[in-house]
Amino acid sequence: MKLLPLEDGEVLLWENFFDQQESRNFFTKLLNEIDWQQRQIKIFGRLVEQPRLVAWYGEASYTYSGTTFDPLSWTETLLEIKARIEAVAGVNFNTVLCNLYRNGQDSMGLHSDNEPELKEVIASVSFGATRRFIFKHKKKKLSYEIELTSGSLLLMQGTTQHHWKHGLPKTQKPLSERINLTYRIVEKKFWQETATLHNLSD
Repeated sequence: MKLLPLEDGEVLLWENFFDQQESRNFFTKLLNEIDWQQRQIKIFGRLVEQPRLVAWYGEASYTYSGTTFDPLSWTETLLEIKARIEAVAGVNFNTVLCNLYRNGQDSMGLHSDNEPELKEVIASVSFGATRRFIFKHKKKKLSYEIELTSGSLLLMQGTTQHHWKHGLPKTQKPLSERINLTYRIVEKKFWQETATLHNLSD
């Protein structure tokens, strides 16, 4: 484990949290078990397809970029990975966003996971192709880049989401698939409010 040198936040990296064999096994299971979908999000008032496949699992709904994700039930694989992460993170995650990057042209734009329903701790696990991950400070002229390898665990906590944006840029390199899981905590009061609104609209 190492602490990344980011001001105004706390980011920890385990480069080989899962060994190579575990990583290959988890990649294969997740690729076949997860209900991958291409969803639309709203950007500047316009609906566009996300440049990757996604799925949302766990115990709470989540809304970002004008799209609400209702959770699918946990799979055994997702729960197994979650338990391993929780042992070092010291928290209990109740949801996970699954991302499938099919090639180097699939990406994640610069953003912060700072919605009010999210607690400021996110555990990001990678399986498959190595991808470049970038941090950019919101106010200072600071940036930082790392390579997220298969089996790595990135833990973002403290005030990281408040001060930094992060993203996964496109690349022209010929790359194979990469699966990323971001385990999160959605606060109970927010998902209860979402459930109430859904019931009222039925």
